[in-house]
Amino acid sequence: MHFMNSDMLPAMKDVVKVGGMDFVPYIRREQIMARVKELASQITDEYRDRCPLVLCVLNGAFAFASDLFRAIDTDAEISFLRLKSYEGTGSTGTVKQMLPLSENIEGRDVIVVEDIVDTGRTIHKLVEDLKTKNPSSVRIATLLYKPEALICDVCPDYVGFEIPKKFIIGYGLDLDGLARNLPDIYVLASETC
Repeated sequence: MHFMNSDMLPAMKDVVKVGGMDFVPYIRREQIMARVKELASQITDEYRDRCPLVLCVLNGAFAFASDLFRAIDTDAEISFLRLKSYEGTGSTGTVKQMLPLSENIEGRDVIVVEDIVDTGRTIHKLVEDLKTKNPSSVRIATLLYKPEALICDVCPDYVGFEIPKKFIIGYGLDLDGLARNLPDIYVLASETC
């Protein structure tokens, strides 16, 4: 597991403004891609000859899932579902299913790919729902993990970076739909201390 701490924070440069707020780089694209390759290698080793179903949670995980899926070096399939639990900078506390799973997962190995696990509500609810469909296994891959923010008992199997309780955007993560296309991950400038 990789941890992000204040020693790894970049200098206050490359400020981007989104939704009237200033954000600064937090995790650079090069760091992200190196970690994605490490996770893909681990998944490749663990699922060789098993053809897992990689289940991308839209919209936030699409960038991570795309890079991760292409780096997996064994047979795998990918599918998508869409959930919504955020508005603005905070969780709504409820999970809405906007695009349900269309595949039959009975007897399948499923790897759920999330952009971030913070409160754990979304992934906890999703895993509960998936288990009712009798998969062989359900594991969680998340780019970012905020253990300090957990409300539900969730322990991801594959973690890109463990980060503190800060609001971040970029590389698929958004602020009201904006900033998903930023190649780096940014943190609110006011949260860099």
